[in-house]
Amino acid sequence: MEETISLSEILQTLKRRIKMIISITLAAVAFAAIVSYFILTPTYDASTQLLVNQSAEEGQLYTQTDIRTNVDLINTYNVIITSPRILEPTLEELGLERSIGDLRNQINVSAEGDSQVVTITVEDENPALAVQIANTLAAVFQDDIVEIMSVDNVSMLSAAELTENPTPVAPNPTLNMAIAFVVGLMLAVGIAFLLEFLDKTVKTEEDVEQKLGIPVLASISTMNTDKLTDANLTHTKRSQGRETYGA
Repeated sequence: MEETISLSEILQTLKRRIKMIISITLAAVAFAAIVSYFILTPTYDASTQLLVNQSAEEGQLYTQTDIRTNVDLINTYNVIITSPRILEPTLEELGLERSIGDLRNQINVSAEGDSQVVTITVEDENPALAVQIANTLAAVFQDDIVEIMSVDNVSMLSAAELTENPTPVAPNPTLNMAIAFVVGLMLAVGIAFLLEFLDKTVKTEEDVEQKLGIPVLASISTMNTDKLTDANLTHTKRSQGRETYGA
């Protein structure tokens, strides 16, 4: 026989397990907060912008073809910026003891839509070092691209600057705690229904009727022993004794 679960049963299950659900959810949020604030190391970013623009002779106007050529070159420049040809001199100039692969993982090169602007973003645990890497990387690329591509069409549009109170880009404690809240709540509700499904004990008269298929004629209620006193127990025994004696 196929069992169906009504909305009232779902609500009853959630009500019975509400303490466990709240506890698991709060524990997940607290864990995310501890990890975000005390375990994960903050990461800062710095950005430098380069302008890809072919040098024009005096009195010469740019054509649509020239602009399109510069835009197409940006895809090539994006690859060159993160190549060992540019990263290795950057490491040497800054005196950093890290591999080229590690430095490449810190760098993100992107184009601003269909514009001729290339943005170099560097992430690092040290905000000042992130600014230095971004500016040094842009300067090295600007100097070496003349030799690599035999063109001089890259200029510095804006250099990265260190703000007075830099804000980390990661981790994001608020976002992490929000995700932990949703995940913890879903996990807690799932555990609640799993425990309810595995619990085969009989708790109410309705459970007896459902499992045995017969009506309940009588039930023995439980007595709250915390509210009973010695005087109540003595009075009950004496009353029972008189009734028995009289019989």
